[in-house]
Amino acid sequence: MASTHSKRIRFLPGVLVRSAPTGTARPLVVDSPHSGRTYPEDFGHAAPLAMLRRAEDAFVDDLYEDAPRHGAGFLKALFPRSYVDPNRHEGEIDPGMLADAWPTAIAASERTEMGLGLIRRLIRGNVPVYDRLLSVAEIEERIARFHRPYHDELEAMLAELHTRFGAVWHINAHSMKALGRKQGKAIPRDDFVLGDLEGESCDPDFTAFVVGTLRDMGYTVRINHPFKGAALVKRFGRPREGRHSLQIEVNRGLYMDEDKIEKTAGFAALKRDIDRMLAAVAEFVMTQIVSILPEAREGE
Repeated sequence: MASTHSKRIRFLPGVLVRSAPTGTARPLVVDSPHSGRTYPEDFGHAAPLAMLRRAEDAFVDDLYEDAPRHGAGFLKALFPRSYVDPNRHEGEIDPGMLADAWPTAIAASERTEMGLGLIRRLIRGNVPVYDRLLSVAEIEERIARFHRPYHDELEAMLAELHTRFGAVWHINAHSMKALGRKQGKAIPRDDFVLGDLEGESCDPDFTAFVVGTLRDMGYTVRINHPFKGAALVKRFGRPREGRHSLQIEVNRGLYMDEDKIEKTAGFAALKRDIDRMLAAVAEFVMTQIVSILPEAREGE
């Protein structure tokens, strides 16, 4: 697969864009795995494209695109999660979708049973994404061309900073529907939901700092409900090793029309506040590493 490189940007066509800090680097990485909207020609879906687009974390990459200004690395997927989901373990295969037997172990999960595994079976609850079975070769190609390169790129970004600073902090950026459902009733969601796998993916001080920062700006915030974090924070969050991963879900009602998939007037204000949050987090992580690497404050 072709790729282009520069000092600041790495681009894999149709797969990902990695942006380096524009100023002094901090031990901070932001990634947006679900904002991709480049639909591969070989998708072969039966569900309407407009319906598939409802699964996107639309415009989350735009909300966080200024992360490099604060010294953070920034990674975003270009492919859609409905094609192959980078926030699922590559073993989360739904055997009911297969035309032939999967050759390796399958990692069963509740999400797979709901039709929301590595390769989506359903959209909008009960609408089939495909009117056909998928071959093993087809799924293996999606993993090799899209899923693994995204994971490998994020792993490399985090590893580079961990080696340099002795610790690294990771924000895994997502969006959520404005309304959840419980027992058939629509339930308004908070402005933000932070997921740290019940304290397993990052130091609680990191979660508490982000919660406090957002609440000080007037937002409502919940922790680990209804979203605790998924494959990416589970894989990369190892706080005992100085690797801290926090999932952040933002309410789509704050910035977009969910039916039209268009930005609303609230987008600009939310982006400014996310920018303020990133600036605060960038300072927070530098205070945390002083005891590990004192010269890091000067970016050496």
